[in-house]
Amino acid sequence: MPLDGTPATTHTTTSTSPYVPYGTPDAPRVAVRGHARFEADPEIARIGITVSARGTDRRTALDDLTRRNAFVLDLVKSYGTAVEKLETGAFSISPELTRHGRNERVRAYHGTVHVTAVLTDFTALGELTTRLADLDLTRVNGPWWALRPDSPAHGEARRQAVQEAVQRAREYAAALGARLAALVELADLGAENNEGYGLPPAPGGLRTRGYGGPAEPGGAAPALDLEPQRQTVYAQVNARFTMTPPDLGA
Repeated sequence: MPLDGTPATTHTTTSTSPYVPYGTPDAPRVAVRGHARFEADPEIARIGITVSARGTDRRTALDDLTRRNAFVLDLVKSYGTAVEKLETGAFSISPELTRHGRNERVRAYHGTVHVTAVLTDFTALGELTTRLADLDLTRVNGPWWALRPDSPAHGEARRQAVQEAVQRAREYAAALGARLAALVELADLGAENNEGYGLPPAPGGLRTRGYGGPAEPGGAAPALDLEPQRQTVYAQVNARFTMTPPDLGA
């Protein structure tokens, strides 16, 4: 106790084991990387639809755009459960000015609406894209094939990557006459680079614009025969293990 009569303060020190990043002679570490890569059939396909209208005055252009947009939405919705998602994106209507003359004079008005549709039935996809492209001033882009974010294919890729990491570590340990003792760390690499739902991979090749009128006299345009683009599934992990002391004299 100090001379002034105040109680002494007791400090408790907790001892911790030092962190040894490279293991110890009794418990060496082995670090490996596991990979998995395989192809899977796509589960969904996304198409982009741009509806356009042009008129000499704003109201005419807007009325035409509204009518065409409503027709496109009704057409897509008519495919029922084959359409998983239907979303309207950007809308614009803008004047086109004359190129000559001292005064700014409006020559015409241009309007556009962008719509995105996600389909799960690829047979319906070929028919729908043809019917959309056959409409007046309607543009179709896509399809963009993809897997869902929760697809079992992603889980299978992760399992294969982990299994490969364990196998590689066992082979390194066996080369030293040792065996794996414990898993120290498992790190999922590249998670921030995964393609999220809706981001398009390489397009399947369809890019067309329709200006009205059937492709065949007296009938509708034939449905496109679309071949789904297989998707590459990839996973990569880093794994660190401890192993039993090696037999360096072997």
